[in-house]
Amino acid sequence: MSQIHAMSDDQVNQELRKMTAFIRQEALEKAREIQLKADEEFSIEKSKLVRSETSRIDDEYKKKFTQAGMSQQITKSTLANKTRLRILSSRQELLDQLFEDASKKLADTASKDKSKYEKVLKNIILQGLYALVNEKKVTLRCRKKDDDVVKKAAEGAKEEYKKNLKRDVEIQIDGKERVPDDSPGGVIILSGNGKIDVNNTFEERLHLLETEALPAVRATLFGENKNRRFRD
Repeated sequence: MSQIHAMSDDQVNQELRKMTAFIRQEALEKAREIQLKADEEFSIEKSKLVRSETSRIDDEYKKKFTQAGMSQQITKSTLANKTRLRILSSRQELLDQLFEDASKKLADTASKDKSKYEKVLKNIILQGLYALVNEKKVTLRCRKKDDDVVKKAAEGAKEEYKKNLKRDVEIQIDGKERVPDDSPGGVIILSGNGKIDVNNTFEERLHLLETEALPAVRATLFGENKNRRFRD
């Protein structure tokens, strides 16, 4: 049987120091492992948070960018429409003024240049005769102050009508119903029974020009509309 020797105080202290050093080393290594694992988990969570926030910021930016783009388009479209409406309004004002000036000029022509007025009357009476080609008798309605010049114009139209169509037509002036004195001039040609009329007053012809020839007038003044898809 082996004999157990008692350890001296120095030996006990030495053993304690060894055990303490071992425990400390184990603790340091365990702490290092915990720290490394914590750092790794922190890096992973940090990366997740960064990616998540980056994605959120990107989405938010895209959303705001889209909203800004839409807002810009709406503003641009609104301004374009307002500008277009102002242009259309200005053009319409110009056209209205143009036809108003034309109406005044027609009245001036009828009152100042009698020979020119008579020639114009002859042509519009002749046009009415051709329109009522089957009528043997027609009635002219005019301004009272135009009676004399209309009679002369009617004679000229009658002669040319006979020359071209080889037929006679009787023309008389309506002494009861008149074209208003404030009218620019012209005549209304009525059939023998008065049921058919050709309104060749300057006012009516200008109105026809304003409605039927307006696209051509617009194109002449402002150019062709590039956005127009269909044309007659």
